[in-house]
Amino acid sequence: MAIASMTGFAREAGVSGPSQWAWELKSVNGRGLDVRLRYPPGFDAVGEDARGQVQKAFTRGQCQLNLTITRGATPPRVRLNEEVLSALLHAVGRLKLPPGVEPASVDGLLAVRGVVEIEDEGDAAASTELADALKAGVARAVAALAEARRAEGRALAGILAGQLEAMERLVAAIETAPARRAEAVRAKLEAQIAALLSAAPGLDPDRLHQEAVILATKADVREELDRLTAHIAAARALLRDGGAVGRRLDFLAQEMGRESNTLSAKANDVALSRIGLDLKAVVEQFREQVQNVE
Repeated sequence: MAIASMTGFAREAGVSGPSQWAWELKSVNGRGLDVRLRYPPGFDAVGEDARGQVQKAFTRGQCQLNLTITRGATPPRVRLNEEVLSALLHAVGRLKLPPGVEPASVDGLLAVRGVVEIEDEGDAAASTELADALKAGVARAVAALAEARRAEGRALAGILAGQLEAMERLVAAIETAPARRAEAVRAKLEAQIAALLSAAPGLDPDRLHQEAVILATKADVREELDRLTAHIAAARALLRDGGAVGRRLDFLAQEMGRESNTLSAKANDVALSRIGLDLKAVVEQFREQVQNVE
């Protein structure tokens, strides 16, 4: 299973009866999964179904899901109640109107309640056909977003792997640095002790040697190098296994940052300091990229 990014965009649109609809789904980085929906009034059931599909598909990221619906103008259906009209005509025909009163006209009879009935096509929110189309549409949008996040994840995996290789090269460079060789450390300690004895002849040479050894031990970066090597191997394993590994990669990146900072602080040689600074820069780049991983 490959890693996935937390950023992506998908859109699905369609037509159902007189209604045109469109789902837009986008996601960005987030510490957890945050799903926010916007949909027209009356579509609560459809919205909750969409929320469930997004929550099932993803584990991290801020997801914004929008539904827009445009309903086209459709002529109403008019039905004439001929039975009521016939009864009215019969009743009017039997009336004896007083002088000056005109008999009822047809348009007047049509205005009587119940003669002409206008039938609505039905509320779009209550349309089963539209609801089914919207559910199928959001499922396609979620699938498209998942694929977009996986595609970006594949690109991210290549970048992260390259940064891990760069860290490994820098760690190896520190391992083999001339300043870390035993003879170089010994020569540097002897030179420092000789300088101190020359400046202050009354100092105890044995005590100076003991203090120098203690300082050299504290300045050694063996533990930092071992931990960095272990963190790099763990990060590689997470990239290989894939899935929702963003949080664990972020934790490893933080630990790498601590070790590289300590290593740089301990460096007592110009060449080691330069390599340490390069290592810190790569670790920081790695950490920034990890923020995009689900």
